[in-house]
Amino acid sequence: MLTAKRYNMQGELIGEVDLPEGIFEVDVNAPKILLNEVVTMFLANQRQGTVQKKNRSMTAGSTRKLFRQKGTGNARVGTRRSPIRVHGGKAFAIYPKDWYRKIPRTKKRLALKVALTDRAREGRIMIVDNLSFEKPNTKLAVELLNKIIPEKGYKLIVTDGHHIPTVKSFANLPEVMTDRADSLNAYEVLKSSYIIMTDEALKKVEEVFNK
Repeated sequence: MLTAKRYNMQGELIGEVDLPEGIFEVDVNAPKILLNEVVTMFLANQRQGTVQKKNRSMTAGSTRKLFRQKGTGNARVGTRRSPIRVHGGKAFAIYPKDWYRKIPRTKKRLALKVALTDRAREGRIMIVDNLSFEKPNTKLAVELLNKIIPEKGYKLIVTDGHHIPTVKSFANLPEVMTDRADSLNAYEVLKSSYIIMTDEALKKVEEVFNK
């Protein structure tokens, strides 16, 4: 069974915690293609798909032929909306597109377990007994992180719920992300070098994803 170091709110090491086997004991070698598929779909779902360029029918301007077809010595030309003219419409315009792709729940959860198992085997998951900030305090958040994880790298703070003072305490720190335990995803875990969970968040992860 894998274990993780356990700290208190002051950043002091107070022991170890056994990590649930159903979440942190998955074969990380088998589903590498699965991880790539799930992360690719997750990133695609973040795209807004609202980019649009004007084609010749959307461009302002008269549709009359600028000058006659023959006799001027110039090339044959159409309207001022033609793509070859300045301020004309785009020949192959980009239109809004829906990039959303539904990720099957089974795949999504398995990918998350694989990512968490990989981080746990490397000893990059830390447990904190509690993150109870009475009010936003970035200085205290920095001191806590420096004591637990002095190394550089992205850090993911996982809490049981959306506790606003805690989230705001870490919001202004570079390379630090926060998320709720019930909305974890494989991309966040793989992007983070270190993961800090509260005791309640660890229980919530087991409750939600160990099914």
